[in-house]
Amino acid sequence: MPKGTPIAPKVVACVATLLLSGATYAQSSVTLYGIVDGGLLYTSKAADVTTGQNAGKQFSMIEGGVTPSVFGLTGSEDLGGGLRVTFKLESGFSVANGGLADCNGNLFGCQAWIALDGKYGTLKAGLQYSPFFIALYESDPRNFSLFGSGVVNMVDNVFGTGIYNPNAVSYTSQDIAGFQGSVMVALGGVAGDFQAGRQYAASLKYERGGFMINASIYNGNGGGATQTPTPTNVEYEGRTVGAAYKISALTAKVSFVNYKVAGSFNNNVYGGGLDYHVLPDLDINGGVWVTSDRNHTTNHSVMGALGVDYLVSRRTTLYAQVAAVNNHGAMNTGISIGGALFGVEGTTTGVVLGIRHSF
Repeated sequence: MPKGTPIAPKVVACVATLLLSGATYAQSSVTLYGIVDGGLLYTSKAADVTTGQNAGKQFSMIEGGVTPSVFGLTGSEDLGGGLRVTFKLESGFSVANGGLADCNGNLFGCQAWIALDGKYGTLKAGLQYSPFFIALYESDPRNFSLFGSGVVNMVDNVFGTGIYNPNAVSYTSQDIAGFQGSVMVALGGVAGDFQAGRQYAASLKYERGGFMINASIYNGNGGGATQTPTPTNVEYEGRTVGAAYKISALTAKVSFVNYKVAGSFNNNVYGGGLDYHVLPDLDINGGVWVTSDRNHTTNHSVMGALGVDYLVSRRTTLYAQVAAVNNHGAMNTGISIGGALFGVEGTTTGVVLGIRHSF
């Protein structure tokens, strides 16, 4: 994002529940779940919140080095005939001070939806992730770590827009010969103005064996009746194509994303990297992301990151991450959702050490 753009409240992308996909539903069940993640962040430079200029080195505790801290309720009921109803209510919180935090800033600002799931697919209504966001997650080599990954580029460009979509209705098909499609429409809620705040997204994925390729689009208008503490109504168009290939314990991923913000920049982001499970309890992953403003090519950045996760147990992980970003022109790409969302001109390096526990 070019300099001069107002620095919005800190945004934390609640990608954590994408990691909870292994949770199973029992007949007529309700489950409490969550993640607690806290890290220590060091950066060699930090952007001043007022001027955007270099304020010097920083050392701080952040609310999530890999995933945000969240808690939620999820449940389902078997309606018979292969049909069931499911729901999810999810909130973000600060492990640093115990207060509500992250996502769109509301109590259940990460997810709040109800769905019908059957043999023809899933119909979902409420606050939810867009197909565009999910496609980006699937093609990110660091699984949208809140430090040094593609989600930093996304939030840096459009904040929470396209991640947390209120007033949304979506349909996701079943897997058909490896293909799966998803569409979403979010209504702005402005009487007499259907276009204000309207958002839509669509995605198509093909997955067979260890190979995956996907593509997605997103389009959102500004305005809308629903206002959130964290901006979720930036007017922009998004386009992405991504691919992944897994061979045994090694997974390679590449992606292309375009963020075209109305009246502002038009950024292309090229990303790629590897994830390697050296041992069942030891994972190493890294990636590189190159961002260029098509309107002014002198504005560009390169970000690279490397992370190591050690599973102390099935639910507890220790992690260490290192990243560097180099900004040219008016580009101010950061390296961390928490504490370093925006960067300054030149090279900035950062390190995060932390612990994550799921329940």
